[in-house]
Amino acid sequence: MEFDLENPLTNLHESRSDTITSLFHIESDHMPLENYLQSLQTKGFDISVRREAISEISKFSCTFDPFLSYLAVNYLDRFLSSQGMLQPKPWVLGLLAISCVSLAAKMKETECSLVDFQGDGGFIFDSQTIERMEALILGALKWRMRSITPFSFISYFISFFKLRDPPLRHSLKARATEIIFKAQNEIKLLEFRPSIIAASALLSAAHELLPLQYPCFRKAIFCCSYVNKENLSQCYNAMQEIVIDGYESVFDMVSSSGTPVNVLDQHFSSSELSGKTNGNITTNTIKAERDMKRRKIIDHYDNLTVQISRIQQC
Repeated sequence: MEFDLENPLTNLHESRSDTITSLFHIESDHMPLENYLQSLQTKGFDISVRREAISEISKFSCTFDPFLSYLAVNYLDRFLSSQGMLQPKPWVLGLLAISCVSLAAKMKETECSLVDFQGDGGFIFDSQTIERMEALILGALKWRMRSITPFSFISYFISFFKLRDPPLRHSLKARATEIIFKAQNEIKLLEFRPSIIAASALLSAAHELLPLQYPCFRKAIFCCSYVNKENLSQCYNAMQEIVIDGYESVFDMVSSSGTPVNVLDQHFSSSELSGKTNGNITTNTIKAERDMKRRKIIDHYDNLTVQISRIQQC
């Protein structure tokens, strides 16, 4: 059976409430060890090794389902936290990346071959070499390959929002998913449990797409008995920086879709020029830029939701 990151537990005899309880109780078993985060925060060497390994995973998995890449990076972090950092030799990192992607592909029942794993580095590994590395990873992860990730909690937390409009619910989930993908590479979020990351991503998405309803959503999630309020606040604040950094790529996508923003762009260009001092942009200008990007993204999603609703009514 193909592994679904949103439904990692497949015991059909358990009730929905029992499944949710189990997810919260064992999610920490699918996280990197605590010493891993400390190592990344204090050693630039370790950060560069992780960054390079993730880059290799992206190369090998770019033609597959993005959830496959997410699962492979989860395996990578858990393996490195258990075994320690490897020497940053290209062939070592390449073999580790290939093996993580290969294991993720097997869990997702995705067809792939050694041809898919021939990267730009010129290293070609035979199947036996990859299998030996896979065995090493499996042992380090104690064969816990059905990883519990933030995606496992999305449906649970989104049910708190009581949204009646399916397209709006879909847009909220899609934006939260995009935020989760981007957040995986940030080491400062590795300390938070998957459930906390899921809740923070949904709150961030709601803050963008449904600002008027956001306070109610925030109150509902903070009242959840499974949620540590302090951790959620810390994770949400950290995630806001990631969301703001991601506005540029999303804004480019919106602009390319033909959204009329030329007048706003010209207005901001004038404001930006007046806010510069000796070649530097003032804090107020930076804040204005971020706010404007927020409004443009929110307007785009609002228009998209209205269009989808109209289509459904036809």
